[in-house]
Amino acid sequence: MTPGPENYKELLLFLATAGVIVPLFGRLKLSPVFGFLAAGIFLGPFGLGALAKDLPWLSAVSITDVGQITHLAEFGVAFLLFMIALELSWNRLMLMRKLVFGLGGLQVLASAVVLATVADLLGQKPASAVVLGSALALSSTAIILPSLAERKLLNTTVGRASFAVLLFQDLAVAPLLFMVTMLAARAGTGLGSGLLYALAPAAVVLIAMAGLGHLILRPLFRLVAATKSNELFVAACLLVVIGSGLVTALSGQSMAIGAFIAGLLLAETEYRRQIEVTIQPFQGLLLGLFFVSVGARLDLSEIIANPIPTIGVALGFFAIKAVILFPIARLMGLPNRGAGELAIVMGAGGEFALILIGAAVAGNVIPDQAGATASVAATLTMIGVPLLIRILAGGAAHTRMDEPAFAGLTPQHDDGLERVIVVGYGRVGHLVAEMLTRHKLGFVAIDADPVLVAKERARDHPIFYGDATQIELLRRCGIQSARALVVTLGNADAVESIVRAARSERPDLTIVARARDAEHATELYELKVTDAVPETIEASLQLSQAVLVDIGIPMGLVIASIHEKRDEFRKMLQPTDGSGTERHAIRGPQPKGDLAPAPHSSSDGA
Repeated sequence: MTPGPENYKELLLFLATAGVIVPLFGRLKLSPVFGFLAAGIFLGPFGLGALAKDLPWLSAVSITDVGQITHLAEFGVAFLLFMIALELSWNRLMLMRKLVFGLGGLQVLASAVVLATVADLLGQKPASAVVLGSALALSSTAIILPSLAERKLLNTTVGRASFAVLLFQDLAVAPLLFMVTMLAARAGTGLGSGLLYALAPAAVVLIAMAGLGHLILRPLFRLVAATKSNELFVAACLLVVIGSGLVTALSGQSMAIGAFIAGLLLAETEYRRQIEVTIQPFQGLLLGLFFVSVGARLDLSEIIANPIPTIGVALGFFAIKAVILFPIARLMGLPNRGAGELAIVMGAGGEFALILIGAAVAGNVIPDQAGATASVAATLTMIGVPLLIRILAGGAAHTRMDEPAFAGLTPQHDDGLERVIVVGYGRVGHLVAEMLTRHKLGFVAIDADPVLVAKERARDHPIFYGDATQIELLRRCGIQSARALVVTLGNADAVESIVRAARSERPDLTIVARARDAEHATELYELKVTDAVPETIEASLQLSQAVLVDIGIPMGLVIASIHEKRDEFRKMLQPTDGSGTERHAIRGPQPKGDLAPAPHSSSDGA
């Protein structure tokens, strides 16, 4: 029988909610997490759903059956863990091991032990106390990092130390989810042997996934990328995330564990950045659905009637985490001010607390009432994070930590290094990269040819597969901190799209682009490119220089005249403001010498 419209009611309500919440909370500069939680509470069976019993027409605009969205919402956590795993790099972790594993590891361990002890003293069973302590020890990556970035605090002591702690917490989520699954399996059987029966097949499946994934994932994406089909690439990404999640679910584990392993296997491949760009919209939407489902399960009636316990839990675990973190931060070398700020910022709960508590409640590890109280308490502390960071930003001048332990400690998709981004790694782009390397300038390259990318990755060149016309890919490759962008593609439309997107993102960025001819160069200057290098003109100048030197004209005079002629062409090609005055493009710090190599045919580019 064909499903009726009522079968899709909850999903349609969520899509309508997302369409309102994301832009609204973006304008308010608040995390959409709050909006999705509030929407779940308002639309759920304890909100409008409860009123629908007396007013049946409200059932059309309320979530009366949370179970219909729960299974789909579970994919939100799986996609989130997949994205976290994609960002991990063994070299990166080793570079910042002191703060990630030292500061972050001690914070999570100490906070979890103390909070679990408190929960045990308050009457929770040992398994419930362990999960509550571990969950409340975590903080909100989704709220803290954007709030620090908005206040320009990411490169300060508190910003970089927060990133280190949050990175370890992200690493800890997968093992903690595994722990919750094991505890749920044990609770379901009531026997210690139940844990063994759940663990054995899970271990076999995880080992098999890691082995097979290492063998097939990279060839799979190379084959898909060679088709040049965006739809097929999206399908392959979804297949990997959903397929790996379902495999671990069949073995009795959380889907998020399988997705996390798949992400780890793809983290070191050349397809990592493009996969991130492809998966991001699905992750954001499905994670929003997860938080709606969390809110829909919360019955706030008892909490509202007696709010003291919830507020007490919120203030209590916030204070415990802050008091624990301060001496640990001092032990790791942070100054008093930085340690104090870090303790305040990291004292709140986070979205992973809601994920772990929700999974534990569903697995009967935590009682419903205790889970609801802890979830609301964590949410209350999360709401206060932006305000706390705003207060910190208004204080005295913040110090920067430049010691080696802080190297690379910036937001996950942009490590803060002032590289040059080279789009197109064919003969032209390759030579540009060689010249940058000769002058000791770092670079990262992007190309859409999977065969070329695989060959250059084998030579340890920093290159990623992807479509650079997507601004999100440029962001993931560090355009916010890039020193310059060089576009070497032979496709004129692609060059214009990239320049337009990059200039919109970074008005101050130095952009040097390859132009097909003088007319194309003029169009690029109208898009505010810093410099456009027309192939035909540059070829003529190179030929002129060669013949003049070969017939005996002194090299110095020839080079001077070539530069003069190049400047004449540049002034001629740049548009004017209507009064005959040249309208110069925005220029950043200019590189020494000419970045453009001797031109090749317009078909070369990628």
